[in-house]
Amino acid sequence: MALNPEQLATDIEAAMKAKGFEPLASKAAGHEWWLAFAEGIVNHITQNAEVPVEGGSSAGTYKVT
Repeated sequence: MALNPEQLATDIEAAMKAKGFEPLASKAAGHEWWLAFAEGIVNHITQNAEVPVEGGSSAGTYKVT
């Protein structure tokens, strides 16, 4: 599954709405703020995440891309 900052931002906004918050209200941060937040998360994961495969011909540690 590819990591998608736009979808992550939308999912965060939806989850916040479900909990009673208004993440896109006129005095709230707005979608661009949530998109920047999501891009930071996606960048951190793609730069640092690794997946260990412990058996078979593909054994080793692989970066998440």
